[in-house]
Amino acid sequence: MKHEIQWDEGAGDLREAFTRGGAFLVVVDQQGKPNAMTIGWGQVGIVWSRPVFTVLVRCSRYTHACIRSADAFTVNVPRGGELSGELAFCGTHSGRDVDKAAECGLTMVPATAVEVPIIDECALHYECRILARTQQVREDFSSDEVLERYYASGDHHLAVFGEIVAAVRADR
Repeated sequence: MKHEIQWDEGAGDLREAFTRGGAFLVVVDQQGKPNAMTIGWGQVGIVWSRPVFTVLVRCSRYTHACIRSADAFTVNVPRGGELSGELAFCGTHSGRDVDKAAECGLTMVPATAVEVPIIDECALHYECRILARTQQVREDFSSDEVLERYYASGDHHLAVFGEIVAAVRADR
């Protein structure tokens, strides 16, 4: 059974997930098919006086084109220690070539507040309506260390700001 929680109640679970393999970003592609991508970075906070989940997607990823045309996304957080193989698969395979959810046996179910599904096997879900997108470029960075470490190839991220319209936790 799932129940709605306050948007900031899952921050500890999210932080833990980012340190041990990530979470799943789900967005629907132009053909209406859900695409799951592993994310290891993200930020939850207040922007424009509303709760926002910011995700980062590199230009080279299939998800980049999907989220560029989408109006919503979900972030799905596994329970501690679970779904590590599925996270690894979704982080190393492209939705251009394979239905990652089907290959991993992940169950897509309707979300409560957006048209993008959530992954039923996860413990925590953020349902987000996209407010803004900002494409990072080299000139935006003042840290050469960050540029050299994360963007040596020039494959910058698109920062996507999604208003958290629902946060849902699955009972154990």
